[in-house]
Amino acid sequence: MILDLFAGPGGWSRALSVLGARDVGLEWDEWACKTRACAGQLTIRADVAMYPTWPFSGRTRGLIASPPCQAWSMAGKRLGLLDQPLVHTAVEDLAAGRDTRERLLTACRDARSLLAAEPMRYLHALNIEGEPEWVVMEEVPDVLPLWRQYAAILRGWGFSVWTGVLNAADFGVPQTRRRAILLASRTRTAQPPAPTHAQVAEPDSLFGPGRDRWVSMAEALGWGATDRPVPTVCAGGGPGGGPEPFPSGSRKTLSDARERGTWAPRPDGGLLQTGRERTAWAARHGAHENRAVTATAPTFTSEVHRWSWSLRSNNQAHATVRSLSEPAGTLFFGHRANECTWVAAASEPALSRSGPAVPEPIRITAREAGILQTFPADYPWAGNKGRQFSQIGNAVPPLLAGHLLAPHLGVTLNADDFTLAA
Repeated sequence: MILDLFAGPGGWSRALSVLGARDVGLEWDEWACKTRACAGQLTIRADVAMYPTWPFSGRTRGLIASPPCQAWSMAGKRLGLLDQPLVHTAVEDLAAGRDTRERLLTACRDARSLLAAEPMRYLHALNIEGEPEWVVMEEVPDVLPLWRQYAAILRGWGFSVWTGVLNAADFGVPQTRRRAILLASRTRTAQPPAPTHAQVAEPDSLFGPGRDRWVSMAEALGWGATDRPVPTVCAGGGPGGGPEPFPSGSRKTLSDARERGTWAPRPDGGLLQTGRERTAWAARHGAHENRAVTATAPTFTSEVHRWSWSLRSNNQAHATVRSLSEPAGTLFFGHRANECTWVAAASEPALSRSGPAVPEPIRITAREAGILQTFPADYPWAGNKGRQFSQIGNAVPPLLAGHLLAPHLGVTLNADDFTLAA
């Protein structure tokens, strides 16, 4: 079997299914488990730190691990950096068969820090008769020194190992998500996959085809080649993807228009006239937060030139802001300060002085965030809005996972199999 520790909502599992394989996922979060169940993925709901290793002994071909990143991520307090010496000690002890986790845990500033040592507990227990055959691990870049410690131990056990930081955008993910990666194998030389994309498209050469340009958010979301799609009013009058039908994008103007019964485009091409009709349409089609979560952006109108839309990673002063013609910054959620929103700027200087008011920021939908993580548009995210966003932000992009896993499975990855917007 392929054992997937901290399996989350199924980023690795989705990649494996596209590549013709399956895993057994260990995951504790209730809603991530429900998402995996809806996606048809085999899951054991369990605390990875408490679950016994013997059920997998002698039957594990590959081991995947993406320990929770909250203790290390720049989106949090980063107490994992202060706990790092304790985590290194735990890894060293577990590799020698000594379980000192309980003692070390009492000294940790963040209890989640020590979860990064859990893969070594499994690796030590499963390291018999040439198993596992391969290992793939992923975490935020600050965990790279820990992966190097793992690498030194695994080399002593007969593995070829590579560690480093990869940018997901270099592999066709519409997001510049950088992650520390460990690749290990007993049967082949461990090396990173060849990047397929670059920030600037490369011409073909004598050595082969050049890399494609990074995939933009507009391309991934199916919003066309333009970098200025403008939100529309749909499913109860709230803003969504598509053209802005009113001269002003302010909530006051939109509210006034609803009260007057102004017609507004519907995502399926029809028209919604009254507030009651819009509410009924929303109930039938699963609209969320005044947006139709399954709707694609309508065709752009002549209003499209008015605004240039970007994705803002959070509401903090140092937030990453990327135009739709670029990949997104790293998506992370879990706190209101980390909500991603679409923000608009007047594309013509005169508009900001004498033209319509700039539309207010619009929260990204779970469907859009999932697509930017390279999950299918119809991926069955379970739970309320906050739980869905938490799962999405913590997930491994399936397309990146596919590039990392394909060599170990002996298959060729076809990026077209990872469908996005539909």
